[in-house]
This record gives sequence, C-alpha cells and structure tokens, in this order.
Amino acid sequence: MGSRQVSDWQGRNITVAGLGVSGISAARALAGLGAKVTVVDGGSGEAHEARAAGMAELGIAVRLGDAETLPAGTDLVVTSPGWKPTSPLFAAAAAAGVDVVGDVEIAWRLRGPDAAPWLAVTGTNGKTTTTRMLASILTAAGLRTAAIGNIGTPIVDVVLGDEPYDVLAVELSSYQLHWAPSLRAHSAAVLNLAPDHLDWHGSMEAYAADKGRIYGGNTVACVYNAADPATEDLVRAADVEEGCRAIGFTLGTPGPSQLGVVEGLLVDRAFVADRQKQAQELAEVADVDPPAPHNIANALAAAALARAFGVEPAAVRDGLRAFRPDAHRIQHIADVAEVAYVDDSKATNTHAAQASLAAYEPIVWIAGGLAKGATFDELVTASAKRLRGVVLIGADRALIREALARHAPEVPVVDLERTDTGAMSEAVREAASLARPGDTVLLAPACASMDMFTNYNERGEAFAEAVRALADEHA
Repeated sequence: MGSRQVSDWQGRNITVAGLGVSGISAARALAGLGAKVTVVDGGSGEAHEARAAGMAELGIAVRLGDAETLPAGTDLVVTSPGWKPTSPLFAAAAAAGVDVVGDVEIAWRLRGPDAAPWLAVTGTNGKTTTTRMLASILTAAGLRTAAIGNIGTPIVDVVLGDEPYDVLAVELSSYQLHWAPSLRAHSAAVLNLAPDHLDWHGSMEAYAADKGRIYGGNTVACVYNAADPATEDLVRAADVEEGCRAIGFTLGTPGPSQLGVVEGLLVDRAFVADRQKQAQELAEVADVDPPAPHNIANALAAAALARAFGVEPAAVRDGLRAFRPDAHRIQHIADVAEVAYVDDSKATNTHAAQASLAAYEPIVWIAGGLAKGATFDELVTASAKRLRGVVLIGADRALIREALARHAPEVPVVDLERTDTGAMSEAVREAASLARPGDTVLLAPACASMDMFTNYNERGEAFAEAVRALADEHA
C-alpha cells in the first residue's frame, strides 16, 4: 500500500451505509488504511449482530437499527449500492456538507499509479454475461484479468489485493454509477436501456443519466447499441477524452465504426485499417453460447471492448468459444411465446434469490422447497413490485405463501401440493399461464431442493426439461 493512499484516509471519520458484502468490504479496507469507520444499518437480529461482532473485532463500530441518523463527526459517507438517494441518512449528509460515494468510487480512489485499466459494462439487461464474456476473451488473449464490480469479488478487495492484473472487466449497475463520480474507464459499453429501478432513480431520465456516467472520461471507445438510440444519445452527451470513438454494435450488417453480423459471422468494421472498405471476421455466431439474439448482442459488445483494448481477432473467437454460462445460475433456457425462462436453481437461500429476482421484471416466480429455518418477509418485500405471479412448490411453500399474503397480497399465487418430481412440469405450465409476452419465468427457489430432488442441479434440470417440452409444443 502506497503512503499516499494511507495518508489520504488516516484518521478520517467515515460512515459506511449497509452491513452487506460491499459495505463490509469497504469498511474493512478503510479501517485498514487508518480511518475511523462506523457502519450503520437499519436491520437487526442474529445475522446482523454476528456481522457486527466481526466488525468490532477489527475496531469498526457498528450501529444497528438506525439507518437514518448521521454519526457525529462524519466527513464522508460510503454507501452500499441499493440505498436510495432519498435516504434520510444522505439528506443529513447533504445538510452537513458531507459527500456520499459508493464502493466503486472508493475502489477507483484507492487504485495505485500503475493500476490496471477498467473496461466497464452496464445496461438494463445482459451486464453479467457480457462482463464474463469479456473476461473470457481477455484471458484468451493471454491477459491477466478478472470479472468484478457488480459480480464476483468485491471491487475494493480486488483493487487492494496483491494480484497483478493487466486489465479488469467491470460490471457496473446504475446504482454503483450514481455513486462513482470520479470513475474514468479505458472504454465502456451501455448494452441497452429500458425502464428499470425508477423507484430508486426517481425518473427514466435520472436512470439513463446514471447509466451514461459510465462513458465519462473514456479514453478509447464508447460502445453503444445501434438498435437502442438511447444508448447512442448517452455517448453524444458524454464528456470523453480527445480521440475517444463511438463504436456501435448491431445484429445486422455493420456500418463503419460498428461491429455486427454478416452471414453467420461476427465482424468488426471499427478496429480495422480501412473502416469504409474493410471488415475483420472475429467469430461465428455458433461460437456464442447460447446463440440467441440477445446473447449475440452481448458477445458483440464484449468483443468491441476487447478490440478497443487491442485484443487480436483470434482471441475474441477463442474467448467466446471458451465461455459457458453457469449451469443453474441465471441460465436462460429458452423463450417460449415471447416469455423468457430462466433457471437459477442455485438460488437456495433468500439472499441468492433476492439477487436473482432483482435481475428481471416482470417475473413469474417459481419458488419453494426446504426453508432451512429461513423467513421470507424481507425477500418478498424487496421483490413484490417485480412479481406478475408466483408458483409455489415444495415442503415449506406455506412460509413463502404467508409472506406473499402479508407483503404482496395483490400478486396471484398458485400453490402446488404435489411433491413428486413431476411437480416441476406442472409448475412450469402454471407459470406459463400466468406470464405475458415480455415476462420472465424465473426458477429462484430461495430454498434447498432435497425435499423433492437430489440437489439443486437435478431441480434445475427438471425445470429445463419442462421448459423444453413446452417449447416443443409451441414449435
């Protein structure tokens, strides 16, 4: 750790908002640099108290049950991504003239002088897949990299770690971007823009503006979706470094300074010597898994960022071929009658299910199994606005049904009593009947699987098999 970084934080009174993964990471890092850290969280209970005890061992103060009052003497607030800008704590900070930033901003400020550049990805949908594809391509090019940010290891931990990276693939949510005013990526992509998180941002305009922050200060390329004019508008509005280029991606034939698709090939007309007359083959559509249109768009965006960093065409092909979406982890199975079916059987607890539910809307949610002592009120409260309907399966489904009755009484619920392995097929059919075009049917059970299945893999396979049977009927 350089002396400059230590001296920047020594003795500062910093309040960290939120006792989740990113909050704990930031609190530990800043305390390690000599800051006086207080973590505040409105929650309480055994889990919170256990985390608080772990923080206390590091000399970090924790205040539970009060997320609104600004601790006396605070000179900087570091927030976890989900906290709304309208939170009373932030109003108190503003009144006291105290800045509020997020963990991404802290990570950016903590970078050393020789730190790896960031290739950044945001968008309403496809962020994680694109970021992981990008990391796969960079790895195929022989570069030391990691997929971080909104996924993987907390970003502060990566920046302060001992691993020497050449370049980082960074997924950024609109929340993270809102709280990261200093971020300046090498190149960045906005994959798409649709109404999302408007309750958090306050308006579509504010949501778009926060997404657009990813382009600020880009040095080489601002990658946008040619099929989504709103993403190009964000590029036009961005204040970038001299010489930074606008690079589009399209599922059609690319124009100059674009990547696109020609006769089953992913091609580059942006990073070639003669953009007017020349196109460089990068890969085949068949190299993308799965080769669904939205995923091909993800691959093109990842390829554009890699090419902006100087990666050779063969590495794009090899990286895409090597990439595999994680089975049963937010795995898109199929689109049937304009409804997406996604398998996240790995979401065996409420925390994992909440992360999964936060990725989509509107959702028909398939949930249930063995609760393992869990309660579901917090999960349902956080996800209620996204739910079109719910199909419940498994031994402890009543616990979820009761939470839904308390916190989302308007959401239709189908309660399946059968607990044989054929129940999943019925669950998928019931979900299909609740779903409308544009919806996502999401298996994110928030429970263990052993009441009905050997493990979560078998549960996910049963879901995928039922979806494929449904697709065959619609073929």
